[in-house]
Amino acid sequence: MLKKIQHIKKLGVFEDFSWDSEVKSKGGAVQNFVGINIIYGRNYSGKTTLSRVARALETGALSDKYGAPSFQLKFTDNSDVTLASLSTHDKNIRVFNEDFIKDNLRFITNPDDSIEPFAILGDDNNKIEKEIEALEAELGSSVEGQETGLFSDKKQATIEYNDAFDLHKQANDSLEKKLGDKATNKDIGIKYKAERFGDQNYTIIKLKADITTVSNPNFQKLNSEQVAENEKLIDEKVLPKIPSFSSPKLSFLRLAQNVETLVTKPISESDKIQALVKDAVLNRWVNEGRTHHRYKHDKCVFCDNEISAARWAELDKHFDEESELLENSIDALLTKIEAENQTVHAALTIDQSVFYSKFHSQLTALDSSLKTATKDYQLALDNLAKQLRARKNDILNVKEYDIPTDYTESLMLIWQEYRDLCTQSELFSSSLADEKTKAKSDLRLKEVSDYLVTIDYKTQLDEINTFKQKRDDAQQMLVSINADITKKQEQVTAKKRELNDEEKGAKKVNEYLSNFFGHQFLTLEAQKDDEPIADTKRIRFEVIRDGKKAYHLSEGECSLLAFCYFLAKLDDIATRELKPIIWIDDPISSLDGNHIFFVYSLLNAEVVEKGKFSQLFVSTHNLDFLKYLKRLKDNYLNAEGVKVSCQKAYFVVVRQDKKSTIQVMPSYLKEYVTEFNYLFHQIHKCASLDAVDDTNYVTFYNFANNSRKFFEIYLYYKYPDQGMNENTLAMFFGQDSIPAVLTDRINNEYSHLCGVFERGATPIEVPEMQSAARLIIQRLKQDSAQFSSLMRSIGEANDNI
Repeated sequence: MLKKIQHIKKLGVFEDFSWDSEVKSKGGAVQNFVGINIIYGRNYSGKTTLSRVARALETGALSDKYGAPSFQLKFTDNSDVTLASLSTHDKNIRVFNEDFIKDNLRFITNPDDSIEPFAILGDDNNKIEKEIEALEAELGSSVEGQETGLFSDKKQATIEYNDAFDLHKQANDSLEKKLGDKATNKDIGIKYKAERFGDQNYTIIKLKADITTVSNPNFQKLNSEQVAENEKLIDEKVLPKIPSFSSPKLSFLRLAQNVETLVTKPISESDKIQALVKDAVLNRWVNEGRTHHRYKHDKCVFCDNEISAARWAELDKHFDEESELLENSIDALLTKIEAENQTVHAALTIDQSVFYSKFHSQLTALDSSLKTATKDYQLALDNLAKQLRARKNDILNVKEYDIPTDYTESLMLIWQEYRDLCTQSELFSSSLADEKTKAKSDLRLKEVSDYLVTIDYKTQLDEINTFKQKRDDAQQMLVSINADITKKQEQVTAKKRELNDEEKGAKKVNEYLSNFFGHQFLTLEAQKDDEPIADTKRIRFEVIRDGKKAYHLSEGECSLLAFCYFLAKLDDIATRELKPIIWIDDPISSLDGNHIFFVYSLLNAEVVEKGKFSQLFVSTHNLDFLKYLKRLKDNYLNAEGVKVSCQKAYFVVVRQDKKSTIQVMPSYLKEYVTEFNYLFHQIHKCASLDAVDDTNYVTFYNFANNSRKFFEIYLYYKYPDQGMNENTLAMFFGQDSIPAVLTDRINNEYSHLCGVFERGATPIEVPEMQSAARLIIQRLKQDSAQFSSLMRSIGEANDNI
């Protein structure tokens, strides 16, 4: 049940209403809503605004024309409903107000429109009911622990899906944990080894991207040597510029040609000593001895014989200028070969320390090639020198030239490769940062690849995919079963709609109109739509008068029809089993006295006595209707015949200027049948009081108004042709004119300022008030039967004035 409207802010005339501070009984206790709640309020006080808040619970939305309101409804189950939760709460409520009329009885604003139809369960539908039973048998029971049919299948499928879901989740979470550790764990995480792997912001998302990279079939993991090179590289610093190298100009081809010329050059054989020609060693010995003896000895130092002039001449012809010139040429060429040898030897020495480690392996290989090529070149030079020395030693005889291999090109290629490495090293200095980044990236990818092997990533991934497939299959099965359940439930709903009989809804309204109001002129009829949609029948309600569609209904007729329609709709298919909260806002607008009673009778008989509500709210501005509402029963018999009691509570909606509030209904409205009783009670209290204090001064303050209104009512009924005037007052008090004059003065001067503005600023003359009150009571006592009845109506047994 609705316990209270905790607060309403900026909603119509409710600017800042708070229940706990304003809805209190005389003792100061907060009064909450109960089973039956009667709400009284004058027109424009805010009753309809309250009903719109209640209807918002039914429709799920509040008009956006209110701006930015807020409210909170508190229920006995400790749940709350606010503007934000209008569409999500589980409360069942039906509201009758002007918005309900506009939504359902559109003909009131548009005479050519019809009334929204509703259906009540139809008759003679055995075939459809059997079809419904068959469908419901397939569906089975959905009661927890007692599932059957499709609901049992759904339960089993749900269990299988949950199991598969859990297995997949556990396997996936386990792998995610391992990957997360590798990415960000302080002990093994790549994130915390940025100096090696190059990313201090490394995350599991980046790890998964690296896993994609290393899982590519074309990925090449670093070997141990490459790992060592990359580790050296990431420690590299920028090196100084490498000294420039210019390769020497080699002359091997020219030297070889010159050697060939000298080795194969013939010497003239005329005047030659044949013995020396034939013996190269002897020839060299003789030539050396000639050099030692000329101009030094006349005799041979060896044999001590005199060397004749003829012998000298013979020797000079043998050792002629041509031989000496050839020998000198050979010596000169040998010097050049030796110089070439020294040039090649000193041309290049490779120093790896001036290069980045990246190039060391290449330099090692290049150095080995350089040494080999240099040695080969030097051996080729030695070959040339050897051939020259052989000719020099046998200068008179031509030698066969042995062509050596020319290694010039090999050396030139090696030197060029060295220069290329120098260039690359210089370029590498400018790209060292990028190279380091790449080296760290390659090391990281190797680390990731190795880790996948360590955790057996592929096996885990296959297992997760297997679990995922089982989960998806189980989910598909569950979706299929749910779809089957939904389909059959829709079929049941459609079949039940076929059972619905809109004509019975119309007949129910006509029954209320006829039985409770005796209204035979208006009826409600269910009309089939001329253009049905698909295979469904379209029904509309129309108001009929004298066999024709009715137009120009009076306000009273509209009110009667709307209220009967609302009550009949409580028996429609969507409501009949719910026992909703029912809120009825001012159902007797524009109705005469008889119809007001009939509305009360219909409400009491069809709603209260039949217990169709879990909680009832009725609001009104009409005092006559309020009088009848006080008679509403506070109990009803349920379906089992057990008497169910329910409390009643009374409230008023009070508007002061532009703001409204809800209050507990004051006693005079709650306890008295009419205002006449209340006014008598106030006059009697004024006559009975002994002294004025803060608790009762209002009785004196309001006495003038109360007594004037009392006489207006009393004298009108006693003298209906005159009402209240000086004559009727005199007739009321009899021959003694003093009470009449005194009372008339109080009634007129104290209930009105009568042009004397200062009277409003002077204290009330209490003795005059009490004297007049006692005179009125004494006069009323003369009709003892009426006086006794009035006393009983205000709860007073005896008069002690």
